[in-house]
Amino acid sequence: MAMQRENFLTHSLLILAMLVCQVTSQTLHDAYISRKHDQWMVQHGRVYDTNAEKETRLKIFKKNVEYIESFNSFPYRSYKLAINKFADRTENEFKLYNTGHKDPIDSSVTLSTSFKYESVSEVPDSIDWRKKGAVTQVKNQGGCGSCWAFSTIAAVEGIIQLTTGKLMSLSEQQLIDCDRNDGNGGCSGGNKENAFEYIEKNGINTEDGYPYQEVDEACNAYNESVHAARISGYEVVPPNNETALLNAVSQQPVSVSIDVNGDDFRYYSSGVFTGYCGTNLTHDVTVVGYGTHDGVKYWLVKNSWGSGWGFNGYMMIQRDVRPSEGLCGIAMQASKQLQPSLRVSLRRETMKAKEGFSVPAPSTYIAVEAPKGEFGVFLIPRDKESDFGLLSSQNLLRMKELERVSQASLFEWQCKLRWC
Repeated sequence: MAMQRENFLTHSLLILAMLVCQVTSQTLHDAYISRKHDQWMVQHGRVYDTNAEKETRLKIFKKNVEYIESFNSFPYRSYKLAINKFADRTENEFKLYNTGHKDPIDSSVTLSTSFKYESVSEVPDSIDWRKKGAVTQVKNQGGCGSCWAFSTIAAVEGIIQLTTGKLMSLSEQQLIDCDRNDGNGGCSGGNKENAFEYIEKNGINTEDGYPYQEVDEACNAYNESVHAARISGYEVVPPNNETALLNAVSQQPVSVSIDVNGDDFRYYSSGVFTGYCGTNLTHDVTVVGYGTHDGVKYWLVKNSWGSGWGFNGYMMIQRDVRPSEGLCGIAMQASKQLQPSLRVSLRRETMKAKEGFSVPAPSTYIAVEAPKGEFGVFLIPRDKESDFGLLSSQNLLRMKELERVSQASLFEWQCKLRWC
């Protein structure tokens, strides 16, 4: 009996010691999480209205941190996660305030009737449009569902730089405030193809001229009227075709839609993302390059969640996966914009034909200038010099056919001509 009593006491003490260790360990862990949360609040400027709200957010933060640390504890993963500004938010809250993709109202928009780079047979093994000066700094949409505007603008900024040699930061806020007649809804979400059409029709101001506010505002008519750039249209990349997307990205940055479902995407930090994300398109980003990292092919993606997300605001997503939609649906809805509209100068000049060419008698002409030089001239009778309806390809004469005798520039204006 004495021996049994002694064994019972020994076992009881062992169990009690284990419980004390567990409680102590949990207490230390909770204290660690609490300190980490306080540090995170300072880092991200997060302030809660009540202690109850802080406790609720702490529980969410704890769950997310434990997942991130558990994920990173496994070796040989192709990507890593990190605690970022989304760590005290649920997945539903994250999607509500940090995405904003809308599918086209007209489903025919997703069908490509022509694709400029369809016949491209050779592309470089890798390309990074940042290194070629065609990508502005990473921007931050904040709590506004305006990813569609940022994706559109980043792509337009790229083609403007590649065509003109000048990198300009353009205005997302103008799209949010003024692109409202085609189904786009500012911070409530929008469609990038509609945004391309708006820029084609109306032009776009610089970011400095129409700065970002992170909220819906009334369209500023004056700021909208100042055009820093305009495009001549856009093409839809053939859907569910990563080869077509590769051809397009080899030529310029391309606006795409993706699914950002899952904690792995939200807390992505580095490496090539190969995790689950789905194909229910919820977010718009811009592909600004591609390449191979540690033997894994990837797309280089510019996001609009600030430089604190991913690696300095960028992400590598696995390329050439088995599903035709691409990982995260990256090949499902991709669009590329055409060159900027030509700048047109109306000038009074006396022209004469070069040897071997026959042209009408000297008259007013309109010189068509591309961003990198003149293409040619339109010959317009002097009494119809304001009739811009005569600006058609039938009236165009190449500069090689003429030589300039005198020139007096009158004014410049933007003309939406398609030279692609």
